Amino acid sequence: MDAIDAIRTRRSFRGLEGPPLSSDEVTALVDLALRAPAPHHTRPWRFVHVLPARREALADAMGASWAADMAHDGVPAAQQERALSRSRGRVLNAPTLLLGCLVAEGLRVYEDDRRARAEWMMAGHSFGAAMENVMLAAHAQGLGAYWISAPLYAQDAVRAALDLDPAWQPQACLALGRRTEAYEPFDRPTPDLGGSLVER
Repeated sequence: MDAIDAIRTRRSFRGLEGPPLSSDEVTALVDLALRAPAPHHTRPWRFVHVLPARREALADAMGASWAADMAHDGVPAAQQERALSRSRGRVLNAPTLLLGCLVAEGLRVYEDDRRARAEWMMAGHSFGAAMENVMLAAHAQGLGAYWISAPLYAQDAVRAALDLDPAWQPQACLALGRRTEAYEPFDRPTPDLGGSLVER
């Protein structure tokens, strides 16, 4: 599969089954993540291969954080329960779970808020590129993958559950695995360039 075909045909694929990816397979994907563009030739990303033994603690921690947010927002209890159950299942049942984090290592330090926010935003851009490298590579290898954004909303809880360095800022997980034959991913419509591209 060439790069253009991989980009055009990649989908979030939630129909995953085992066996889990091997350590070598995970390492190879992270190697490709580390080749993404980044500000100032840095690599402001860290990855955690979350093994099954730590999944329950991670799901509990993120679930408690999300439950508190939903209660604050007045989300009905039944809706909370459904959302938490679905999220927990994704964390516990992913054949392979890869957590991505951002760090400030190598980034420039500015006293003014405008440039400081821009510098961190550049790191965020590069994180997205690194994760996309993993998803495209997984797709090209016939694997399924999808993005789990929950860690971004529960950074302290994730760090505590996985005993991570305080400087690591959890951003997202990727669930990875072998594709199940019965699952049909959502078919994205052809992009409307008329609303997304202008010339000046």
